[in-house]
Amino acid sequence: MTGKTHIIGGIAASLAFAQVTNYDPVLLVGAGVVGAVIPDICHSGSKIGRTLPALSKIISRLFGHRTFTHSLLFLALTAFILESFVTVEALSAGLLVGMLSHIVLDMATKRGVKLFFPFKWTIRFPVTATTGGASEYLVFSLLSLLTVYFGYGVFLPQ
Repeated sequence: MTGKTHIIGGIAASLAFAQVTNYDPVLLVGAGVVGAVIPDICHSGSKIGRTLPALSKIISRLFGHRTFTHSLLFLALTAFILESFVTVEALSAGLLVGMLSHIVLDMATKRGVKLFFPFKWTIRFPVTATTGGASEYLVFSLLSLLTVYFGYGVFLPQ
């Protein structure tokens, strides 16, 4: 998936999560957007890879793309670090929700992810989308509709 699809996925997931929590939705969504791009730090051409090129190159050389940073291990380590150092729960939750949305979206591509890294098993959904293709555009459109739906429920309550 492209960066814009990951970002809208992070927004949609954060807004959905905001409906079942008491976290500040603005903090949750803001952190969700950041979290949605973090896993691609392993790709030098990604938004975050271009922002932090030295770190991106190191991670890419150590692990490759869609391995460690797209795994449950990475999510667990990130959760531990956030729990230890971040005092605002909405920020931690948003980052993790955004990261999870990124991983799920990449599982919907032909390349899949190494969800159980360090095991080399590739995990992907039975039906996949082509990055940058018409099927990704459809995913982006559906996520946009979900963003409006969940945003209405969070920011315009009855």
